[in-house]
Amino acid sequence: MSLTPDQFRKGAMGGLVPSPSPFLTPRPERRRADSRGPDWFFNRQDRDKEVNVQVLLRCRPLSEDEQKMNVSRVISCNELKREVTVLQNVANKQVDRVFTFDKVFGPKAQQRTIYDQAIAPIVNEVLDGFNCTVFAYGQTGTGKTYTMEGGMRNKGGDLPAEAGVIPRAVRQIFDTLEAQNADYSMKVTFLELYNEEITDLLAPEESSRYAEDRQRKPISLMEDGKGCVIVRGLEEEAVYSANEIYTLLERGAAKRRTADTLLNKRSSRSHSVFSITVHIKESAVGDEELIKCGKLNLVDLAGSENISRSGAREGRAREAGEINKSLLTLGRVISALVEHSAHIPYRDSKLTRLLRDSLGGKTKTCIIATISPSAHSLEETLSTLDYAYRAKNIKNRPEANQKMSKAVLLKDLYLEIERMKEDVRAARDKNGIYIPHERFVQEEAEKKARMEKIEQLENDLNLSEKQSNKYHELYLTEQEQRLDLESVLKDCKVNLEKTRKELLDLQENHRAAILTLKEKEFIISKLLCSESSLIERAKELRSDLQHASEDINSLFAKLDDKDKMEAENRSIVLTFGSRLDQRLKDLHKTILGSVSQQHQQLRCMEEHAHSFLASKCDVRE
Repeated sequence: MSLTPDQFRKGAMGGLVPSPSPFLTPRPERRRADSRGPDWFFNRQDRDKEVNVQVLLRCRPLSEDEQKMNVSRVISCNELKREVTVLQNVANKQVDRVFTFDKVFGPKAQQRTIYDQAIAPIVNEVLDGFNCTVFAYGQTGTGKTYTMEGGMRNKGGDLPAEAGVIPRAVRQIFDTLEAQNADYSMKVTFLELYNEEITDLLAPEESSRYAEDRQRKPISLMEDGKGCVIVRGLEEEAVYSANEIYTLLERGAAKRRTADTLLNKRSSRSHSVFSITVHIKESAVGDEELIKCGKLNLVDLAGSENISRSGAREGRAREAGEINKSLLTLGRVISALVEHSAHIPYRDSKLTRLLRDSLGGKTKTCIIATISPSAHSLEETLSTLDYAYRAKNIKNRPEANQKMSKAVLLKDLYLEIERMKEDVRAARDKNGIYIPHERFVQEEAEKKARMEKIEQLENDLNLSEKQSNKYHELYLTEQEQRLDLESVLKDCKVNLEKTRKELLDLQENHRAAILTLKEKEFIISKLLCSESSLIERAKELRSDLQHASEDINSLFAKLDDKDKMEAENRSIVLTFGSRLDQRLKDLHKTILGSVSQQHQQLRCMEEHAHSFLASKCDVRE
């Protein structure tokens, strides 16, 4: 089976990175040895390091209607000192409250300034393999959606000046990856939480009756048993450019539920979560190609509102009630985390379940609190400031996601494709089961197990009721026995006097035993001192023995050197003797030749002398 080229993103390194499976979610790395073979590798940075949740505050300017009504300002922002001052009049006295945050942006702050100073470093963390979350929190009409979304793009495709966090984060991710010439793949999800029901904003629109029924069915929220929340059935769209993401954002934002209220002409009536998952191929280690994964969650919360001031009625009032309920649960979760409570009420709301890992988990989190400077919204502004100020003390433990090899990722993709093929085949058969038979059997078994558990709990309840009745009867019996015990108590008092006397004797024996015990403890302490001194002496002897061993080793080394030198001297003497013997033999031969030659010369001289004498004799004669 081969993958199409559209499922890959080609980079400068020449490798291909597969598009991630929609069921493959980043997993936080665990503190353990690499026991899964060469396919799994773990980062060790930022492990067990607690990081406070970063809290930013943004104050919007006064609206045109508020300026026409000459509404007074009650908020003062000092961006240099990172302080927000609330001006209050209590009993005709000026009482100011000051809140300090990680960053403060006043009414004149631009979208680009907020993003560059606060969000850009978080996006870089995502590209380094971390899970990060940015969400806006505040009263309705304070600019949460504007801060998160703003303007998507101009006609030419460029970002406008009012572009918010989401489009700028998308642009930064693509620009950074293209600048690094990296191999990567990216997928996005977009969901909406409305009245405690999750809706997929990227699901394809179909006009058939079955499609409508499917859209009405909420998406289930599950846990994997390890504390991670999984949204089953959520569409993941593979994207290859920033414009594709902008198109998906516009399509999903058009499906979001909004309404016109007295506080906001386009008030979001639901929470939205836009997630970007990016897989990046790193430089190969040996034959393995490593892939790191980062995830960015961008959350736009619906605003809390005062129903009487917003003018919500009937359905809108119920919506506002659900929104306030989920935000109230979020506030309780923040309070429980700050107070280090034993129980954190994550499960009280689907919103807090979705944000579970972002609050007190393994994700790097940034909260953007938005407020209004209007005096009419003072109560809601103070509530937002209080929650945001408390959220500063929440501590997360960010951990880099596991790095996996390309082979493992491809294997997971093949398994996922095979599973989806089984789903398609089961749907084509139309035999009443529109899921694979194995999964149907598994779910039926789980259902049966749950029913058995319910029956068991009912049996336990009946048993508990029987035990309760039994305990009531026992109580009545105990009351009768109590009267009998009172008579016995009198006898016990008499025995108590006797035992008191025995106790005095035992106390004397106890004192004597304590004295004996102290003597034994003194002896033991002395023995321990002696043992410690013996240990110190043994350590000294061991060090002396080590020095002696080192000296012996050096002596043996010198003896070895001496034997080596003597062996070398012997070889030199033997060589010299052989050479000397040869030279003497040559000298002997030379001398013998010289002697024989001398003898010949002497004989010649004698012959010449004799011939000379003979000639002289002849001449003389």
